[in-house]
Amino acid sequence: MITPILFFIVGLVLLVKGADWLVDGASSVAKKLKVSDLVIGLTIVAFGTSAPELVVSVISNLNGNADIAIGNVLGSNIANILLILGVSSIIYPLSVTRGTVWKEIPLSLLAVILLGIMANDVLIDGAANSSLTRTDGLALIAFFIIFLYYTFGIAKNGNCQPEQGEEVKEIAISKSIIYIFAGLISLVIGGKWVVDSAVSIATSLGVSEALIGLTIVAVGTSLPELATSAMATYKKKADIAIGNVVGSNIFNVFWILGLSSIINPLPFRPEGNFDIMIAIFASLLLFIMMFVGKRHHLERRDGVIYIFVYVIYIAALVARG
Repeated sequence: MITPILFFIVGLVLLVKGADWLVDGASSVAKKLKVSDLVIGLTIVAFGTSAPELVVSVISNLNGNADIAIGNVLGSNIANILLILGVSSIIYPLSVTRGTVWKEIPLSLLAVILLGIMANDVLIDGAANSSLTRTDGLALIAFFIIFLYYTFGIAKNGNCQPEQGEEVKEIAISKSIIYIFAGLISLVIGGKWVVDSAVSIATSLGVSEALIGLTIVAVGTSLPELATSAMATYKKKADIAIGNVVGSNIFNVFWILGLSSIINPLPFRPEGNFDIMIAIFASLLLFIMMFVGKRHHLERRDGVIYIFVYVIYIAALVARG
């Protein structure tokens, strides 16, 4: 039992560091090619922080562990709002832009609602079983392309706040290439170890792979978002803290599950609907909180509520087994 836990921890470290190295190397190369910091932030950094979830979901899918692939995404989305925004708003109250309130948050809600519709073939179509098919994956990728188009439209129109991107540091091209390759290798090895260890831990404890995927794997792969949002909050850059979480949730469903289900259709278990409902509830709660108390703000009180709801959710998962 100790060995799988050790491999799981080392795998998570490799995932987080691999994403960090990949972002640093790719961002530096893009900077040398005269790409703006804002565009780098909207593309390379955004993809980089979602890299751990992507690698874990794809490897889980290829290994036939669909419960971990789907659970990782749903668990990450729930943790991003209830845990990460909860912690961030307790550190410092967060102000939210009008565009995020009326566009990005509803889009993240739409993403998880679409997931619920696409994954419930038995309930909706009366099919023999439910799964995210390649057709569903192509539809999710189409929504992802629309989201990217919208994001670049914001940048082009100058509607992004200047604080939305940290200045990208240039490093030597040879070092950048080493960072990129080291990051990719670390992501693949770390992802493989995390998935294999998670399956081993679930088997040893006699619990479902979905439980492991929804909890320790989901929180572990969300570490880049947690670090980014917590640091942004500490620096009083609320747009980065909120945008990072909401953007990550959109990426997780449209990009990660879209790509994963294109590679190999993902079977979906009916009990997963509980987690989809919690993900929908978390997004709705985030939207509603924008109009309770101080308008378009997340107060410390809201953060406490988020953390409390997350603890209740984890307790329900453990009880479900």
